[in-house]
Amino acid sequence: MFDGFVQHGLQTARGRIFARTGGQGPPLLLLHGYPQTHVMWHTVADLLTDRFTVVVADLPGYGASFRPVPAADHAPHSKRALAADLVRAMGLLGHERFAVAGHDRGGRVAYRMALDHPDHVGAAAVLDVVPTGDVWARADARTALGYWHWAFLAQPAPLPERLIAADPDAFFDFHVRALGLGRARDRYPAELMRGYRALLDDVSTVEAVCEDYRAGATVDRHHDDADRGVRTIACPLLALWAADGALPRFYGDVLDVWRPWADDVTGHAVPAGHFLVEDQPEATAEALSAFLQRRPSAFPIS
Repeated sequence: MFDGFVQHGLQTARGRIFARTGGQGPPLLLLHGYPQTHVMWHTVADLLTDRFTVVVADLPGYGASFRPVPAADHAPHSKRALAADLVRAMGLLGHERFAVAGHDRGGRVAYRMALDHPDHVGAAAVLDVVPTGDVWARADARTALGYWHWAFLAQPAPLPERLIAADPDAFFDFHVRALGLGRARDRYPAELMRGYRALLDDVSTVEAVCEDYRAGATVDRHHDDADRGVRTIACPLLALWAADGALPRFYGDVLDVWRPWADDVTGHAVPAGHFLVEDQPEATAEALSAFLQRRPSAFPIS
């Protein structure tokens, strides 16, 4: 994985961010989701290096990046804070303006980054998410059952941390795998799945995951609510979602959910489950490439 990529430890004001870079061309930052690391992009990254300078990074709290110190208001784990960390990291790599694509939690960082840092983000892609504020505002019985982990992981510490630690195999097998991780044949080598499972053995990662969701239920939601109808994402936005995932069932037309948030939004479903980046890497890479290559003005030389 990541042959030809260079590893970086990027020291930001809050801590060190782990990233890999490879390829040539306009800079593209790829952000992973829960409960994964930058490794989820391994196939897609290789498919994009002939057209882009690809940066894959571990979100703060995950993988080899620093662990924010939890706070009562959960602001250190907010998507606003994580987006600012990653903008600084891209600056350290010499990329003051770039495109960003994020899956799952990384998609929430990506759209927050586009809202908060319009001078730095020239284009953004969000994969299998709708805005956090909309998830909570539209929550109903289907959401409560289908997205039950949103409320579970957001419970006050240390309840979810201790319950996960009591039987991490069960949590992984009956929750993470049930979301679709590993379902697509030949896309998930055994070593990769072992790496994902091992994340739950790291108490600092589990704490960060829970804080991530606590932030989603509180400060992230408040940030979205404050922006709703007040400001929009100025750059072009691509929304991709899993045709076999929850979003079409919960929200119908996913683009309709995003249209109030972005001046220029396009997108489509991908024939996959929630983990569409790994289920369908070729389709994901092609969609990202086509979207970004239609918008060369988003990428001044950096």
